Amino acid sequence: MDIPKTLPGITSTFVKTPRLDQHVLMSGPVDGTPVIFLHGNFSAALYFEELMQALPSDFRGIAPDMRGYGWTEDRLIDATRGYREWVDDLAELIDALKIEKAHWVGWSAGAGTIYRFIGDHPERVISATLICPVSPYGFGGTRGVEGTPCFEDHAGSGGGVVNPEFVRRISIQDRSGDDANSPRNIINTFYYVAPFRSWREEDFLTAALMEKTGADRYPGDAAPSANWPMVAPGKFGPVNAWSLKYHLDDVPDLLDAHPKPPVLWVRGSHDLIVGDNSMFDIAALGKLGYVPGWPGDDIAPPQPMIQQTRAVLQKYAENGGSFEEHVIENTAHSPHIEKPEAFNAVFHAFLEKAS
Repeated sequence: MDIPKTLPGITSTFVKTPRLDQHVLMSGPVDGTPVIFLHGNFSAALYFEELMQALPSDFRGIAPDMRGYGWTEDRLIDATRGYREWVDDLAELIDALKIEKAHWVGWSAGAGTIYRFIGDHPERVISATLICPVSPYGFGGTRGVEGTPCFEDHAGSGGGVVNPEFVRRISIQDRSGDDANSPRNIINTFYYVAPFRSWREEDFLTAALMEKTGADRYPGDAAPSANWPMVAPGKFGPVNAWSLKYHLDDVPDLLDAHPKPPVLWVRGSHDLIVGDNSMFDIAALGKLGYVPGWPGDDIAPPQPMIQQTRAVLQKYAENGGSFEEHVIENTAHSPHIEKPEAFNAVFHAFLEKAS
């Protein structure tokens, strides 16, 4: 599909790097302080255009389509490297743009890449803004605020727990709204609090449908397991990369990072994607009776994603860093889209203070 026309002040370009050709949106002065925006799953850089337009005049906005998404060159995601496929792509991108360090903004799974980027390249991070971030312990298959795996093989996380009907509809470029599993309905039901709908709904859907699907793309392969729900992470694709199985060192490295950039955490009050009872966590769905055979809270409780993130950030602050948490009321997984003025009031103040 063609790239939708960008908003005024936003340019669309491709940046060639040794690892892959990356589609990147840019705004603001070339000599401005860089702010790099990282999208999450089933989205793309285009979702940040309004935030980029609204940046203060002395900042430069940069938003890449991450590997596996948007119009960036399609390359395999080796999930056994955790978030490092994306981290290495981004390090090459900022090298190509001759950027020494930047403010980083990560939405949902994009925040997971920032945890790892701070662990690997703390000197290149001025600040980190996390929007509805995935837990530092990944998505699915963990319990308690310490992120303990429910099972040794990390069953309950990875590509095998993703709704196959949703994946099928992405693969056929479904733009309908007549089924609960349609991509359009997933966006409007879980990204926002009804009755909100974005005026860019068609462009957002186009960009999201550029996600690469297939046996080794989204969501990724799966391994059989003797543990509920009888699948464990495979080795390819983004959802496997988010399993704690492949990034056990992320939290220790984040806590040991030096220097420690300040962190802004912004979340929606009604987020059902990243939450302590996420409607995308197989354990939460099992507890509600939607997935048969759930073994109970003692074995596979819903992942307390918010509690885990707060516990890690509190340790981050105790180890010399800092963070602030803001909840934007009556928003879901996309507070920066639903209530941009409220989001930008907090975000811009944080950028100015951290610069």
